[in-house]
Amino acid sequence: MTTGQHPTTEPELGPEDEERLPSLAEQMADQLGGWRGLVESSIPVVVFVIANVVGELRPAVIASVAVALLLAGLRLAQRRPVRHAVNGLFGIAIGAAIAWRTGNERDFYLPGILYGIGYGLALLLSAAIRQPLVGWLWSVLVAKGKSEWRDDPRLVRTFTQLTVLWGVVWLAKVGVQAGLYLAHQDTALGVARLALGYPPYALLLLITIWTVRRVTRENAPTPLPGA
Repeated sequence: MTTGQHPTTEPELGPEDEERLPSLAEQMADQLGGWRGLVESSIPVVVFVIANVVGELRPAVIASVAVALLLAGLRLAQRRPVRHAVNGLFGIAIGAAIAWRTGNERDFYLPGILYGIGYGLALLLSAAIRQPLVGWLWSVLVAKGKSEWRDDPRLVRTFTQLTVLWGVVWLAKVGVQAGLYLAHQDTALGVARLALGYPPYALLLLITIWTVRRVTRENAPTPLPGA
């Protein structure tokens, strides 16, 4: 005697059940720290520029570091992400220490200039050896450690081109700041630091996220009819 058995079928997964890729706006907000992160990262530099114009170097250094510490402390107290605040505090502290030691206000911006040169060269070098840094950063920050893009020639080419773009823009903006630094244009250097800080960075992020998402969608296999 046989007993009829109903075949078991696993429920099909719809698009809504798949892991959702964060939207472009969500990815932008995460990398920039949101509007609050943008504003908070700029405040200590603004404080330094204004305090140094109306007063002397050491009060300006103290004021900028104090503001950076206050902002980081507020984020901790509110249990908000402190990554951007800590990064900003670290950069402010190094520049302030150098400017305090040398007595030159323009030295406040020297670590950022040196970092920018190193970062720009590293980007171009990584593209030259076909290990585009933007691609690896995408893996860490967006793809949760996945690096399948290495197996896709089109994505490798895309990330290489984006890395070159980042490197060229980074060296161009740091070149402007370096020129002002060497020309002893201290106030103009502070303004350039603000103007050439987050705006180009945000634009590069927008271009990168939009381009990679477009290429990824185009590479996705088209489902067969009735599948």
